[in-house]
Amino acid sequence: MTHPYGTWPSPISAEDVAASSLRLDGARYVGDEVWWGQALAAEGGRGAVFREGSDVPVLPAPWSARSRVHEYGGGAWTATPDGVLLFVEASDQRVYALDADAAEPRPLTPEAPASRYGGLVLSGGELLAVRETHTDAVVPSRDIVAIALDGSGVRSLVAGSDFLSQPRLSPDGSQLAWIAWDHPSMPWDDAELRVGHITDAGVTTWDVLSRQDATQVEWTGPRELLFSDDPTGRWNLYRSAAGAVTPVSPADADTGGPQWVLGSSWFRPLSDGRIVAVRTNGTDELVLIGTDAAGSVTVLDVPLTAGIQTFDVRATTVLLTGSSSLHPSGVWELDVDDPSSLRRVVGGTAPWDASWLPVAREVTYPGRLGDVHAFDYPPTNPDVTADPDERAPYVVLAHGGPTSHVAGEVSPAVAFFTSRGIGVLDVNYGGSTGYGRAYRERLRNSWGVVDVDDVLSAATGLASSGAADPARLAIRGGSAGGLTVLGALARGDVFAAGIDRYGVTDLRSLATDTHDFESRYLDGLIGRWPEDEAVYIERSPVTHVSEIHAPVLILQGDQDPVVPPNQSEALRDALVANGVPHKYVLFAGESHGFRQRETIVAAAELELAFLGAVFDFTPADARPLTLD
Repeated sequence: MTHPYGTWPSPISAEDVAASSLRLDGARYVGDEVWWGQALAAEGGRGAVFREGSDVPVLPAPWSARSRVHEYGGGAWTATPDGVLLFVEASDQRVYALDADAAEPRPLTPEAPASRYGGLVLSGGELLAVRETHTDAVVPSRDIVAIALDGSGVRSLVAGSDFLSQPRLSPDGSQLAWIAWDHPSMPWDDAELRVGHITDAGVTTWDVLSRQDATQVEWTGPRELLFSDDPTGRWNLYRSAAGAVTPVSPADADTGGPQWVLGSSWFRPLSDGRIVAVRTNGTDELVLIGTDAAGSVTVLDVPLTAGIQTFDVRATTVLLTGSSSLHPSGVWELDVDDPSSLRRVVGGTAPWDASWLPVAREVTYPGRLGDVHAFDYPPTNPDVTADPDERAPYVVLAHGGPTSHVAGEVSPAVAFFTSRGIGVLDVNYGGSTGYGRAYRERLRNSWGVVDVDDVLSAATGLASSGAADPARLAIRGGSAGGLTVLGALARGDVFAAGIDRYGVTDLRSLATDTHDFESRYLDGLIGRWPEDEAVYIERSPVTHVSEIHAPVLILQGDQDPVVPPNQSEALRDALVANGVPHKYVLFAGESHGFRQRETIVAAAELELAFLGAVFDFTPADARPLTLD
């Protein structure tokens, strides 16, 4: 059957995108069971916790495990070996305990509207957390605390830094290890690994084991630490013992990543001294590092290549989250001595036959500063083809962050387009992680320039290869990716349309209005504020709206603290003034990133209808969209 691109009938609906977009929040061994955290789009993004073998959540509605420390949260739950669930409640940010068979959780932290908790970890028999306290001061304070499991109190262990993460108690409980950084640095710029003795007054002095940008730390003995850092330009493993720091199996790949959320984990030491670790160089691989002096490496032959995190170990088994071009995101269990033992716990399978799912193709294109890395998802439909003389429309994706990374993986949101005959190119522009520090630092003082150059180069390279119709290229991005979208639309005519999801439009407003975690992020991406205000004005998309002539779809949440609605409204108003076709949609109750089922469905349908309107095709199942 032959149909024009964009009109192919598809079984993958917007409702399927919402239902199949599995948002996981860690996994744990709890006794003999596997537990995991999962956001439920059908319940407004509620953070639930499940146990294997039961469809009934351990954490019942309306309770929701979600932290707001650093706004992005993370580490919102853990559990004791005997099945007591410990979690941060989304509504009041207190820590609660839900005892086995109890009807209601009990609070462990006092009622204090100014306090938030996150990064929960049971370490050395204590519940540790990062506490963030908001007062009348402009900048919130943060400390690492120990929370009594009987609800008798919260004890501060260490403070004195703008930001803290990864608290770990030594096996004998006498020392604390943690990671700390201060404004204007971000955690991937200059984060210290510290260790200090615990006294009655907490930790008052400490040693600094690393001054680069440590991302994770674990104790492997009473006086021995294993951690990830990148002094050589790659996040690699290091061991601190007997006063010396030594590398562990160096590699031209990253074991680590940006600490946007608390509780991320890229490696786990096993009880026999071996280490299971993720290594990323564009795509992920899982490796087992031996105990020999050379740190021999065995690549574990598992079909996971994207977003792998190692959340827990028991003997020789490890609990993972991850995905690939064949498997959507899921929780997996693996015996590292038997790679064929990989077992799916939840997720990891698509509700459609594999013939409907595009296989990601890793590609590079020449750019102004060197290679630009991307993943190509071609139109894929087992029942339909296009006329051989027609070239496919494509959507080029610019990820958020901008310090972030995408990898080739099954994505219902991508398959929603490709199954209808619309290709997708996902670009890791300069500044992305997963290719080493030098690639990440291409964006230093160059946000709004290098990222825009790179998406334009990738789109041009794709079209030149014959894979895409150069007249039907759209660009889509959210948050930081939204700035890239608008910058690319303003610079030339490569893209015929843009989809901006809660994107940054005015860098001056972002510098003054955004939350504390990112309030100095722009120092390294743009320049110092307000000294470099002229650069902020020049790089802001709202400054160049008069140069945007392509239609724009703007999607925004009304509760977004990171990119407030006034950013999108300023863009809308400028487009109105300049007579540029557009559509602005504000979603009630949504924050930064869409979580509610209704919003995810509406956004997917709007994007499809928008592409049909601007590229002059009629999708098989989309309502017509009239632009303002």
